[in-house]
Amino acid sequence: MNRRDMLRASAAAAFSGGLRPPLASAEEPKPPTPDERIHKYLAGEVERITKNTLAGATTRAEWEAKRPELRRQFLDMVGLDPLPEKTPLKATVTGTHEVGGVAIEKLHFQSRPGLYVTGNLYRPNASGGREPPDPPSGGSRPPLAGKKLPAILYVCGHANKGRDGNKTAYQDHPRWFASNGYVCLAIDTLQLGEVAGDHHGTYRLGKWWWHSRGYTPAGVECWNGIRALDYLVSRPDVDPDKLGVTGISGGGATTVWVAAADDRVKVAVPVSGMSDLEDYVSNQVINGHCDCMFGYNLYRWEWSTILGLFAPKPLLFANSDADPIFPMPGNRRIAARLRKLYELFGAADKFEEYVSPGGHAYRPDLRKAVFAFINKHLKGDAGPVKDADFPPIEGKLLRAFPEDADLPKDAINATVDEVFVPKAEVKLTADAKDFPAWKAGLVKQLKEKVFRYLPPATGMAEGRAGRKVTAELPEAFRPPERFNYEELHTESGITVPMYGREKGGAKRITLVIMNPDDDHAKEVAFWAGRHPDDSLIAIYTRGGGPNRWTWKNPPNTVERSFALVGQTADSGRVWDAVVAASCSLGGPVRVVGKRPAGVIGAYAALLGTGRDGLRLFDEVVLVDPPASHRDGPHFLGVMRVLDIPEALGLLAPDVGLTLTGKSAKDPAFDRTAALYKLAGAEGKFKRG
Repeated sequence: MNRRDMLRASAAAAFSGGLRPPLASAEEPKPPTPDERIHKYLAGEVERITKNTLAGATTRAEWEAKRPELRRQFLDMVGLDPLPEKTPLKATVTGTHEVGGVAIEKLHFQSRPGLYVTGNLYRPNASGGREPPDPPSGGSRPPLAGKKLPAILYVCGHANKGRDGNKTAYQDHPRWFASNGYVCLAIDTLQLGEVAGDHHGTYRLGKWWWHSRGYTPAGVECWNGIRALDYLVSRPDVDPDKLGVTGISGGGATTVWVAAADDRVKVAVPVSGMSDLEDYVSNQVINGHCDCMFGYNLYRWEWSTILGLFAPKPLLFANSDADPIFPMPGNRRIAARLRKLYELFGAADKFEEYVSPGGHAYRPDLRKAVFAFINKHLKGDAGPVKDADFPPIEGKLLRAFPEDADLPKDAINATVDEVFVPKAEVKLTADAKDFPAWKAGLVKQLKEKVFRYLPPATGMAEGRAGRKVTAELPEAFRPPERFNYEELHTESGITVPMYGREKGGAKRITLVIMNPDDDHAKEVAFWAGRHPDDSLIAIYTRGGGPNRWTWKNPPNTVERSFALVGQTADSGRVWDAVVAASCSLGGPVRVVGKRPAGVIGAYAALLGTGRDGLRLFDEVVLVDPPASHRDGPHFLGVMRVLDIPEALGLLAPDVGLTLTGKSAKDPAFDRTAALYKLAGAEGKFKRG
């Protein structure tokens, strides 16, 4: 019996009730809830990813060979591959405030045209930062003549200081550095700066298109830090070979991003800025963090690898022992991994860990540890240090834009998510003979850049788990009359509810993909009426129907966690559709669906093949498909490769495509029609 016959027989047995449920028992454990199941699945993904610690490198030579590509992958995961053009900074000092031997320059620059970064640059004046009395009213001391000083980029955490910018909340740190012979630039973050944007797109604003665009505010913070270093090295009072970066919380995360991305950084001290996937995902610590704390784990890295890119340069990994959003078990795991890497370089003395007793905050011991480490490695000064203890400066005095009327009219900070990561502009091939190669190139990009997570065909499920007693289902999800209900196991920990009707003598199977909140009875009736002669299978892909997990906004735990294991819920749904088709062979498969679910089915038809390499689908029917991934379904970075009209065009020439409903008339689908015509399959494309 060949594979197709075996699968056909398995399907027939399941539909006829050949797989019977076990007898119920009062002692049976309560079945897990959808939330428990999906969190167990995500924890399993973390466990698999974590086995690949430090990208699998076990020697210094292996790590150094991998590092260039790893750095590129890291930049890709925060939307910075390729790096944006370094346009003129247009740095402008709008005023200077002097206090206690320190001059504070109030400034702004543009990391990209219209993307304003506001900051305060602290430097010792002619007194050398020895805390002399303030100059007479109106006086100003010049900077130290002809002397190049080590410089610190101070990146800020989430402190809400309104119009003053969050840089004013951390003023004692850059003031300490300037008082001790450094130049220190403290910059506002995007969300809480003087010219405000947002860090909360997927956390609370429902901007799931960030996933499809490959945009994360972590990329903006990283880029702003890189450009801040550009500004520092342009100054005559800065030694470009002695640059350090530090900050706490969100600033600790940005310290990690900048240290990993920019080789000019010589010393890094992230404070309470990084945990690992076990904490973020398995223990749901992600709920305590906004989107600026994360890139998209496209390459399924163990998270410590990011900070490992900084090795073997001096690194102090500083944390607090009672910090609920950076728990100590995660800190210990990261420190152990990094220590092992530094040992490979013979540089164990350049990695230190410091743990302060207390919660998520600076304390004197923690500040002193940071200052001492940077002094030691940037200035060669291993002596004791004093804590920063300065009377606060009124925030308004430190504004780069003193009054609201001074705020720039051309700022894009509030809309930078629309432009920061370039959207692909797919140029259609002009020659029919070039279509196969053009198509192959885009499909290759999809597989390598967007759907890396998808299991190989060899991991495809063998069949179904069998019939489930309908009484165990909530009444709202019981099968319609003359339909069977089953569960399909698509990968470890994922089950898909499936409603099936075996039609005697049917020559075709119609596979219905339902949206998570669709009414299954209505969908089954709709498609059964359209295709009365087909055997019909309707599935809720993961997270749908009776398996719907909790969706609470904020913090959108499950959807955001998927991105940290290299997926989205929708990319997993594509795989569910592929497996459902694979286990339903017995004739040609037509996949159908409405709105985003239909596009998920189309991607299954585009990317899915059976274990024997055979095409699974020969027709796709979409009702009211979205014209852009901006409106779903959402796959990580898909709009950096193509958009829905081009993806549908890639189904040509082998798969028939029908678009119906109001949205089918959208001009965007003219591109789909053009591709079918180019492929010589104009007759297989229907629209109306």
